[in-house]
Amino acid sequence: MSRVSAPLPAPRDPSGPYRVCLVCLGNICRSPTAEVVARARLAEAGLGGRVVVDSAGTGDWHVGAQMHHDARRQLAESGYDGSAHRARQFDASWLAQRDLVLAMDASNLAALRRCAGADPDHRIRLFGEVAGLEGRDVPDPYGADRAEFARVLAMIESGVAHLLTRLSGLLRTPTRPRRQA
Repeated sequence: MSRVSAPLPAPRDPSGPYRVCLVCLGNICRSPTAEVVARARLAEAGLGGRVVVDSAGTGDWHVGAQMHHDARRQLAESGYDGSAHRARQFDASWLAQRDLVLAMDASNLAALRRCAGADPDHRIRLFGEVAGLEGRDVPDPYGADRAEFARVLAMIESGVAHLLTRLSGLLRTPTRPRRQA
């Protein structure tokens, strides 16, 4: 059953870049993976200057840490570079600066909404609803095997491709196909 999500929120500043923050629990697996994939795909589509992507975690226990080694390895095996990432905790003050905040699962979504108090602009959403994953959570691969990290990366790549199409429509910019390796 396909779930149709609401339109993406309009940019807060139409003359500036559209700002998206991807959020998971510790900002060492899912959200930085999504950030790295999104940045690469946005650059390939010529939208790198029009959309700014970052990531954070709802918890603080990994602040300053590198991306989880299995997430980094899975990204590298797929041609991405996650080596520069350092974990951060989401700050409620960022809500006024982001056009869209995407939670990787329902628990992260609830934490973000508690942090926001209220979300009258509906800028806090579930990644799986916005990114064409039929509303599914992106499972946390922390502590899982390599196959789970590969499955999560595949979900994120599919979701980012869908999100890119939606952002292109919102920004009225045609997408360019991804280069073949």
